[in-house]
Amino acid sequence: MAGVGLAVAIIGGSAGLGWGLVTFAYGLNYWLGWSIESILLASCLATRSLRDAAIAVLIPLQQNDLDRARAELSLYVGRDSAHLDPPEILRAVLETVAENTTDGAIAPLFFALLGGAPLALAYKAASTLDSTIGYKAPPYTDLGWFSAKLEDVLSWLPCRYTVLSIAILSGHPHRVWRLCCRDAPKDDSPNSGWSECAFAAALDVQLGGINTYKGVVRSKPLLGEPEQPITTRSITQAIQLMRLSFISLLSIGCTLIFWAKSWN
Repeated sequence: MAGVGLAVAIIGGSAGLGWGLVTFAYGLNYWLGWSIESILLASCLATRSLRDAAIAVLIPLQQNDLDRARAELSLYVGRDSAHLDPPEILRAVLETVAENTTDGAIAPLFFALLGGAPLALAYKAASTLDSTIGYKAPPYTDLGWFSAKLEDVLSWLPCRYTVLSIAILSGHPHRVWRLCCRDAPKDDSPNSGWSECAFAAALDVQLGGINTYKGVVRSKPLLGEPEQPITTRSITQAIQLMRLSFISLLSIGCTLIFWAKSWN
């Protein structure tokens, strides 16, 4: 019950504060309101930070500075990175970009198109709760279960858009969809497995495998086919796919909003 109360208070509070701030600003001046809402929306979108995080790891990796690459990677992933070799570092970066495309870019934009900054802030609050207390292991088992389940529900539709858009952008949508239907359900998460598998299939690489978290070895399902090794170019292509997926949703959303207003 505390977990439910915590989620409701933080998510509802984020939406309420966002709504109050934006409404107050618009009441003073339209351009002030527009500026405030734009800043709030920008804080919810992680496309640039995902790109910067990936580049921060790739630069020292290309310079054969493994210690620095591992140190940079440890800032962005939960797995133990101190002893990862270059192929595993590349896999970790690609999985991070693939998984966070949904909850860091597509889903916040999806909710922003539905309800502006307040809904985007509400989603980011839910996503943050999921990443901080939404674990199945103690001591968060009871406190975080509601946040984890709620984030799964909120991300479900944006994640399917991510998969669909990545499949179309890849140029071979049938193959991407087939591999996602085959491999993604093996993942415990109803969303991250789909998002990662879409990128793996689009790039002809394989994600998943053995990861270590605080010394505990965990095996994640293999996603996609290992037709190509994961390279720096793979990650560059993944970032481009993320951008194009984001732009496509933004274009569709703005077009629908324009049509809706033109009918009123």
